[in-house]
Amino acid sequence: MKNLIIIGHPDKRSFCYNGIMKTIQQTLKQNKEEPCVIDLYKENITFEFTKDKIKKYKELITWADRIYIISPIWWFRTTPALESFFDQIFTPGFAYNFVPISKLYGYPKPLLSHKKVRTYLTHGAPGLPVLFLYLNSVKLRLIMGVYSFVFGWFKTKTRQFWSVPFVSQEKRTTYLKRVEQDILNDILRIK
Repeated sequence: MKNLIIIGHPDKRSFCYNGIMKTIQQTLKQNKEEPCVIDLYKENITFEFTKDKIKKYKELITWADRIYIISPIWWFRTTPALESFFDQIFTPGFAYNFVPISKLYGYPKPLLSHKKVRTYLTHGAPGLPVLFLYLNSVKLRLIMGVYSFVFGWFKTKTRQFWSVPFVSQEKRTTYLKRVEQDILNDILRIK
């Protein structure tokens, strides 16, 4: 299987980068699967991608069978680099098309619904207020506002890790074991 990892964190020492992404890479490699990585902050000084980058990223999305997206949550959204990626890569005609229902209404038809997509989001906040006070608006926005258009309803999996800057190393290890198990499950589902 062809695996694409999209990392949207600027700090290589971060849990997203040094923990989650490395765990995905290692688990794939240990199971004889080679990952390709788009490091959005390494490859893009500004968030305006060149035509060549857009073409390259669309080719990688097309090439991949499985896509792993990793981002911290800042201000109830993924990072600016990942948001720019969504805006510039998941465009009409490539990622979705609108199907007209009437003169004024239409619905998005996903063009990448055959992709297996798994997203990892890290939060500085604990889960309780985000899930109940804010109604998990971060995940809801991502799934309803981006993924339903591009990949279809209920086609993606999203895992959130809470209070990442404040939890113990033991808790972080538990988080990474979940990541490893997710990847193994993905690999086993195909074989």
